[in-house]
Amino acid sequence: MFTGLVEELGKVRAVSRGAHSIRLTVGVEKILADVKLGDSIAVDGACLTVVAFDRHNFTVDIMPETYDRTTLSSRKPGDFVNLERTLRLGDRLGGHIVSGHVDTTGTIVSVTPRDIANIFRIQVPRKLGAFIIPQGSVAVDGVSLTIINCGENWFEVSLIPHTWDMTVLSRKQAGDLVNVETDVLGKYVQRMLHHDGTSVETPTGSAIDSEFLLKHGFMD
Repeated sequence: MFTGLVEELGKVRAVSRGAHSIRLTVGVEKILADVKLGDSIAVDGACLTVVAFDRHNFTVDIMPETYDRTTLSSRKPGDFVNLERTLRLGDRLGGHIVSGHVDTTGTIVSVTPRDIANIFRIQVPRKLGAFIIPQGSVAVDGVSLTIINCGENWFEVSLIPHTWDMTVLSRKQAGDLVNVETDVLGKYVQRMLHHDGTSVETPTGSAIDSEFLLKHGFMD
C-alpha cells in the first residue's frame, strides 16, 4: 500500500522488452536506502517488485497485465518516473490509500496555469465515472490528488508548486497518457451495493446498503 506522496524521481537506465512484458532498470539517489530484494516500489503509480538492485539502481519486471493497463509499456531510457516505497505501519498517511493497482490510462486534455497552481483536465473511460467525485481522491501517475471538478468521462486536479516541482507531471502536456487509480474505498462500496442486487452483511450482522450509507452520511 502507498500514500501517493512521491519520494523521488527516478531515471530509466535500461529497458529489455518481451512481446508483452518489460524489464526496467531505474537509476535513483536515495530510495534504495532500506530496500530488500522482493520489496515493492510504485513506479508511476504501478506497484512493482524489485528483482535486482545495487546502490543506485533497481530492476523490476512488468508483466502483461501491467504492460497492457499502464503507460509503462512506452518507457524508454532517459525517461523520468515517479517513485514511492510502500507505507510502513506507524507512518503518516499524508495522501490517501493507494494500492498501486492502476485502473486505466487517462489522456491529458489540457494543462492550465491558474495563479500558483496548474490545472490538469484528464479524460478517462466512462466506466470510471462512479468512482470520480468532487473533492474525492485520485492517483495520477502515483501522485495523490484531489478532484476539483469532474464530468462523466473527465476530471480536473490542481497541482500546487511543490507537486509540480517534485513529480513527472511537470513534464506532461496535452495529449500525453497518465496512469489513473481511483479511490479503492469507493470501489469496494460500489461492489457491495451492486453485487447480485442485494445488500451485504457485516460481521456484526448489520446490512450495508443505500439506506445504511445515507443514514451514516456516506451518500447525499
